[in-house]
Amino acid sequence: MNLHEFQGKQILAASGIPTQRGIVALTIDEAQKAYDEIRALTGTEFVVVKAQIHAGGRGKGGGVKLAKSKEELNHYASSILGMMLKTPQTPGGIDGPGKLVQKILIAEDSYAPDFAACKEYYLSILTDRTSQKNVIIYSTQGGMDIEKVAEETPELVHKEYIDPALGIQGFQCRRIAFNLGLTGKAFKEMNSFLPKIYKAFVNADATLFEINPLLRRPDDQIIAVDCKVSIDDNALYRHPDYEAMRDESEEDPTEVEARQHNLNYVKLDGNVGCMVNGAGLAMATMDIIKMAGGNPANFLDVGGTADAHRVEQAFRIILKDSNVKAILVNIFGGIVRCDRVAQGVVDAYKNIGEIKVPIIVRLQGTNAEAAKEIIDGSGLKVHSAIRLQEAADLVSEVLR
Repeated sequence: MNLHEFQGKQILAASGIPTQRGIVALTIDEAQKAYDEIRALTGTEFVVVKAQIHAGGRGKGGGVKLAKSKEELNHYASSILGMMLKTPQTPGGIDGPGKLVQKILIAEDSYAPDFAACKEYYLSILTDRTSQKNVIIYSTQGGMDIEKVAEETPELVHKEYIDPALGIQGFQCRRIAFNLGLTGKAFKEMNSFLPKIYKAFVNADATLFEINPLLRRPDDQIIAVDCKVSIDDNALYRHPDYEAMRDESEEDPTEVEARQHNLNYVKLDGNVGCMVNGAGLAMATMDIIKMAGGNPANFLDVGGTADAHRVEQAFRIILKDSNVKAILVNIFGGIVRCDRVAQGVVDAYKNIGEIKVPIIVRLQGTNAEAAKEIIDGSGLKVHSAIRLQEAADLVSEVLR
């Protein structure tokens, strides 16, 4: 689950981590009140107006502006609120439709009073599956062009792997601070900052903390000016307060609907919808679709109880994607009997009505032969298969 910047900063601040202070606003009136509060807090008329969407690169898309007066605050708040913000990370990228900005953050100017004396760094924490460790990725080249830095000068991007059983160690904090070129008070501040943010990452059951930029101020204080936080969905039961932060307006409506039916669904850009039980089999099915000349339109795991109701809801969700030209149902009947799944497919097809795209159903496992007979004898426009290669051949055939 992704969080907004202001929500991520709440998590950081609760762990004693210095962050850029700000107030979220949904209207121009709220933005003006927030401006007055920030000005009273900082003693300066400068504030930053920041669009709150679940995507990075907001500055490049015009979603982050420095307002030097209340008049500029009104202008920028009016132009950003309600805009369709396009960034390299919004759907379709810069050429796509963008994302609607419904919230803005009115934040202090953390670079005041001396912009030139500040230094931006990059820091993120995430889980590295290959090493089975958490990893801190950091660089002296923070800011909007970090992707370009990683691509063109990868030697400027460093990694520090953290054994989850031991946690971050003092020597690792010192190495990171040293590699960032910090000395004196800033060196000590970073050695205080790193254990706090790593502990916050672990305690939040996060999959990503990204601080960009991480700022060293002229007084050598280290603060998080921006942050991106993602929480492991599987751990949300332990964090009802984080679950309450979910902004479904920022998520794909189809994925929201799938979650309401306890279906694991991720929309992709292909032309073959797939319905599978089990995440591993789903990944293998997507490979088969690619080998057959198609592209998967989704990841959809119906789980171990693929009854008629779940199958019907899965079909309805897949069919909402106009790019889908065929549907591949690939079920391994271990706990679930294949004949029951087949009957569920038939019942779902009849309840939905005419389905205009071809459906390939591959059932393997308990009662697979009986399942094939049910599909073939249903009189519906459904192709059945038992072997995976049969299913792949049928996908190739219907896409021609």
